[in-house]
Amino acid sequence: MRDSGTMSTTRRLGAEDSATRAALLDAARQLLLEEGYAAVTSRRVAARAGLKPQLVHYYFRTMDDLFLALVRRGGEQYLERQARALASPRPLRALWELSSDPAGARLTTELAALANHRKAIRAELAAYAGRIRRLQAEALAGVLAGYGIDAEVVPPEALLVLVTALSQILVLEDTLGATTGHAEMRALVERCLAHYEGPATNG
Repeated sequence: MRDSGTMSTTRRLGAEDSATRAALLDAARQLLLEEGYAAVTSRRVAARAGLKPQLVHYYFRTMDDLFLALVRRGGEQYLERQARALASPRPLRALWELSSDPAGARLTTELAALANHRKAIRAELAAYAGRIRRLQAEALAGVLAGYGIDAEVVPPEALLVLVTALSQILVLEDTLGATTGHAEMRALVERCLAHYEGPATNG
């Protein structure tokens, strides 16, 4: 099938800053979030974007190329949001809120599932994950020191793994409707954040 085949490497592809290309990526992301990666085919993406199916392969030689573009765009967007979060007046709270974004967690889960079958996508996800975690750890080391938290007792890397794992499991279990203990855990997180950065605000 065309979705999994390769296209000629000599054919010109559409420009990366094209509005059409962006619309196709937006459509693919929506399908991924709503129905899972198996629903992301060239015909479904084109239909969601209101475009002709052949345009998908004008901008992306294969569906794997489209998924790789999704990973890269999402990774760069996340890095920008992360930089703002870590530079904010309350970086711990901002980082927790960023990690707890339901759409982001679902997108990561679906791409990770796809990566089990696609080596190139797995490699790209791993590269971005490493880059994101490294920048987080560097910034968080200074944040924790400013709050008087001993890095020997609470290593920044360990805290980041805990935050990521906790936020991901809460989102996953929310999706399944298994929410026992969630309110208590979120209250515990809130108490910890409030201790160092003050209570949450509505602003």
